[in-house]
Amino acid sequence: MLIVTGQILAAVAVLANAVVYGTDWSVALITRSVYRRLDDATVTVSAGWGHYYGDRRMPIFGAGGVITALLTTVVAAVAGQTAAAVAAGIALAALLCWLGIYVKVAKPVNTAQTAAAQSGVIPANARALQDKWDSVLNARVALQVVALSGLLAALALL
Repeated sequence: MLIVTGQILAAVAVLANAVVYGTDWSVALITRSVYRRLDDATVTVSAGWGHYYGDRRMPIFGAGGVITALLTTVVAAVAGQTAAAVAAGIALAALLCWLGIYVKVAKPVNTAQTAAAQSGVIPANARALQDKWDSVLNARVALQVVALSGLLAALALL
């Protein structure tokens, strides 16, 4: 029963984190290039409203992914599935690093851009804000790759 529970948790963790992974990849592959071609005001308003909605809708996937990765790790360990527990633990570590980058770098930019979009006042450092947000995007994508790989390995090993 514990193994089936671990498999279900790992599958839910994969699905939740796949939303974040796909979102980060989409921005890295498409949106970042588009924003580089737009003026500061357009970038700020577009990103600001994107963050407004994203910061309200994405936490369920981000938090859900971290929680289910943690539970997968614990259940695999309790079930004596050491390799699966290690794989899930690596995924959890990657997700916690991703979360740290989000909180320290991305979230403050999200907040500033959202405020600018809502007020219509474009800050003098608008491009620098977007550049700061973009500066951690590759790391975020890489961490999601590690997380999903670990979770898929845990699922296969359970």
